[in-house]
Amino acid sequence: MARFTSLEARIDAAAHGVLARLPRGPLADGAVEFLVFGLKQAWACLFGGLMLGMILVTRLWWPDIGLARYDAWFLVALLIQIGMLAFRLETLSEAKVILIFHVVGTGMELFKTAAGSWIYPEEALFRIGGVPLFSGFMYACVGSYMARIQRIFDIRFSYYPPVWATVLLALAIYINFFSHHFIFDFRWVLFALVGLLYFRSSMHYRVFRFRHRMPMLLAFLLVALFIWIGENIGTWSRAWIYPDQADGWSLVSRSKLGSWYLLMLISVVLVTLVHPPRAYQQNG
Repeated sequence: MARFTSLEARIDAAAHGVLARLPRGPLADGAVEFLVFGLKQAWACLFGGLMLGMILVTRLWWPDIGLARYDAWFLVALLIQIGMLAFRLETLSEAKVILIFHVVGTGMELFKTAAGSWIYPEEALFRIGGVPLFSGFMYACVGSYMARIQRIFDIRFSYYPPVWATVLLALAIYINFFSHHFIFDFRWVLFALVGLLYFRSSMHYRVFRFRHRMPMLLAFLLVALFIWIGENIGTWSRAWIYPDQADGWSLVSRSKLGSWYLLMLISVVLVTLVHPPRAYQQNG
């Protein structure tokens, strides 16, 4: 898997030329690593950041131009996706991941909106049932991020569980998102299985000069937390709302963090189907 697209390689070379001239030392090295980590994370979030920014701007101001906000979001999301490929900000393999997330997410949306878990309160021309088509791109934002960090941070794994086991667990999680409406909610069993599979697993990522290590269970939690924050922004913008927000916005329930935590497992597994996990080597 190539670490950078051609455009990213030029940006990386220019950045290295600047950063390599900075002074060395524990404090300077730490500051540089922190700065580069933030910049790379922002770059990995490019798709999601553009989508979230668009939602925020149109919440604050939207002209009466005969085009629904949801339809505008869908069309702009398509343009963003085409532009990222055309300007080589994204690889074809990442586009495959985004497409998979779009299909998986839209399938969940169709069921969940029919079950009343959340609603889309505005009109849209581009929709399937009660689901505007832009919604699939919100899941695609997660897929884009997960795929991009794999190469931008050159991520390797230690003690990664067998892929077949992670696929079965991801399938069970996805099924539970539907089945808990009819039978017992098995999420606590699923949390336990996630912990059992990944408690030894770590991701090793390169920022600038050094490799760093993070337990995968912690990485899942941190990403879930940021998605939950993004979800609060989305519901405040009335991109979608939960039943308890029909009469006015309120903070999204913290219990949703658990749902996003489990979604992280599905996300990671879907990405590994396109980018198989690479083992960490001490000198790699």
